Amino acid sequence: MKKVAVVILNWNGVKHLMQFLPSVVKYSTDPMVDIVLADNGSTDNSIAYVSTNYPDIKIVRLDKNYGFASGYNHALKLVDAEYYVLLNSDVEVTESWIPRMIQEMKNESCVAAMPKIRSWYKTNFFEYAGAAGGYVDYLGYPFCKGRIFSTVEEDKGQYDKNSDVMWVSGACMFIKSEIFNLFEGFDENYFAHMEEIDLCWRIRNGGHKLMCFGNVHVYHEGGGTLSYDNPKKTYLNFRNSLLTVFKNHPSKFVFWYISIRFLLDFVAWIKYAVALKFSSAFAINRAHIYFLQHFREYYLKRRTLQKQKIINAGLFNASIVYRYFIKKQKNFSDLT
Repeated sequence: MKKVAVVILNWNGVKHLMQFLPSVVKYSTDPMVDIVLADNGSTDNSIAYVSTNYPDIKIVRLDKNYGFASGYNHALKLVDAEYYVLLNSDVEVTESWIPRMIQEMKNESCVAAMPKIRSWYKTNFFEYAGAAGGYVDYLGYPFCKGRIFSTVEEDKGQYDKNSDVMWVSGACMFIKSEIFNLFEGFDENYFAHMEEIDLCWRIRNGGHKLMCFGNVHVYHEGGGTLSYDNPKKTYLNFRNSLLTVFKNHPSKFVFWYISIRFLLDFVAWIKYAVALKFSSAFAINRAHIYFLQHFREYYLKRRTLQKQKIINAGLFNASIVYRYFIKKQKNFSDLT
């Protein structure tokens, strides 16, 4: 068994591999580290490129595009390591990133962690998908230290201190393999988006610790598979967010929270419609229809999860929607 396996899930991403894989190879040379390309049935020349230019990289070939959630679940069954590093193909890593992260995880006794994630385009700013660690408000809306909704902060070292977080970004997730397997990995119905929040919430409810280490950073391009305005992304985000709240929220008032979420989603629907983004507005309708059609399935999942020991998972005990849009608290430091 290797100590660490850096597993890059790829689907037709040869351009990203050409751009970002060199940094991964350069800064992951430890003999106890494997780099694995988990290919999601690509039809471009991704496999040929990696095989030719990086023959030491192991390749796991999946027969079709399973998406992020199921793709990683399938691939990691074939990877033997103490720690998994789930790394997006559009991430540029930095010197000594792996040993520093592993040492910090040991020091903090946490089971999953992330480095600080900066934007590859604007390197002095945080990146949308994770920033300096993820949180969730009591209605289930995710936000980050360094990014709330569309407001992304400049990184001035204000969040460099190690912090206990609710979720760690799937763009660069360090997780103990035994924990990933114990909690049965990602929910494969998600396909992509929010699956890491769902997994982290389950892990937190199980009594485990997750951290963001601000003294290590990587750069993420973002929007590499689906652009941020893509209607499919809108559908997956709204749908998976509802499913995540319904499955994991420890409160007996979860049905009330879901009702509020439907109402707030309708506000988002109006916003998209006014902006003439009808495909995105319809995506919200589809998300709600899916939730209602699969209500029984996820109600049973919730019952199973609620039988486990549930702790306060570290929810932000206020509405981030109210704080952001009404009180105009745009930065994470404004929330305290």
